[in-house]
Amino acid sequence: MKREDILAVYEAGPEAVITLINSIIAENQKIIDQQAMRIVQLEERVKSLEERLNKNSRNSSKPPSTDNFAYEKPKPKSQRVKSGKKVGGQEGHIGTTLKMVDNPDETELYKIEKCKNCGKNQRDLKVKDYEIRQVFDIPPVSIRVKEHRAEVKICTCGCINTADFPEDVKYPVQYGPRLTGLAVYLHDYQLIPYDRCCELLSDVCGSMISPATLIRAEKICFEKLEYFENEVKKLLSQSPVVHFDETGMRINGQRNWLHVASTGQMTYYMAHIKRGSEAMDDMEILPGFSGNAVHDFWRPYFKYGCKHSLCNSHLSRELTGIYENYNQLWSNDMKVLLLEAKSCVDETRTTSDCLEPDQIIQFEKRYDEITKIGIEENPSLIIPQSQSKKRGKKSQSKPKNLLDRFIGYKEDILRFIHDFDVPFENNQAERDVRMMKVQQKISGTFRSTQGADSFCRIRGYISSVKKNKLSVIDAIQDALSGKPFIPNTAE
Repeated sequence: MKREDILAVYEAGPEAVITLINSIIAENQKIIDQQAMRIVQLEERVKSLEERLNKNSRNSSKPPSTDNFAYEKPKPKSQRVKSGKKVGGQEGHIGTTLKMVDNPDETELYKIEKCKNCGKNQRDLKVKDYEIRQVFDIPPVSIRVKEHRAEVKICTCGCINTADFPEDVKYPVQYGPRLTGLAVYLHDYQLIPYDRCCELLSDVCGSMISPATLIRAEKICFEKLEYFENEVKKLLSQSPVVHFDETGMRINGQRNWLHVASTGQMTYYMAHIKRGSEAMDDMEILPGFSGNAVHDFWRPYFKYGCKHSLCNSHLSRELTGIYENYNQLWSNDMKVLLLEAKSCVDETRTTSDCLEPDQIIQFEKRYDEITKIGIEENPSLIIPQSQSKKRGKKSQSKPKNLLDRFIGYKEDILRFIHDFDVPFENNQAERDVRMMKVQQKISGTFRSTQGADSFCRIRGYISSVKKNKLSVIDAIQDALSGKPFIPNTAE
């Protein structure tokens, strides 16, 4: 206001002055409220940015490859608890030391011609003993060509008869199952790119196999494994516990998703354009599944009516992040509780298949007490009246979101203390996904959906073979011969 306006109000009397002062106070209070709200928003934004900067593979779900290599990188803090065991091989561990054999394939004799001291002739002296050393090596690798001849005879009736070739000998010239099996092994198991596979086979075997031949061998292997894949999906749908996970993969330059369903005995992979329930339906495992689904709290899994078990390794990392970035005591207490419960289950598992009822009650009681402390540290937000009518879910802090998960999904988080068949974490699926991610880092992304589907089916077969402690290269040759390995029963 100008000086003249102020004097006019003064001359108007005390009531006019009081009205002016009240209006000024109200306007200033409105400005203060707006500034306070803006300060809160900026503080939340700064906290969010600091949290994002502090995130790493130890306190979040980020993979180790995304960790920043700062100038003074902190020493890694493992989530593992010391076992107290000595470093190195444990007692009873079966070693793999190279040992001499009684019947070597080849023997080479080294004779003594003369004495090293006096030079006398030693040729006619009787041998007293032998000092033996053995060298383990592979013979030179070369292509072995086997010719198949089918007799041709002419009957007296004039009919020309030709003997039948074996079913797998279809062309005048072709590669055998051992060579093509080795090529598939190198590309789909050892993850060597096509061109380098062909180069390796040329250098080692002297065979100039083209990438097209390798791709054709993979196509045949893919077709031969259709029955295996259908059987694995059937067995997984009948299993009491199945691990599920999904991760991004690029096909033809577009983002797709790799889905995995696995147990300790078998693995199924599927590439899909979607990540959610549409892809899960196409897997044909979760619809109608009645066992325990172990996963990382991806919401679409809860669409299915089976039992659910959440990965506590993921939760432990998130709790670490909340404690480090927000200094909330409940998160550290909850992490300690989960690890104590895991240790108790691991120790009890050696002598029993369940915890005592009193132990379960104590763990659940502590769990509830910790969540109450979390509620005190995260009171409900007071929503301004101007925002109360907005539609949709109201935004909350990350500690509150995680706390709500612990409150709402207590049964799924603690299922491992009630049922020893349910694991503490989802590491089985994590391990099964890892090598598929490595493949994309080594060989690049997939150029076609067919190539991705082929790799997923073959790699699922290889993973299942490895879990059953069978030879991968022999199993691939069996698949190419139309006799793939099939797991016996569901876990």
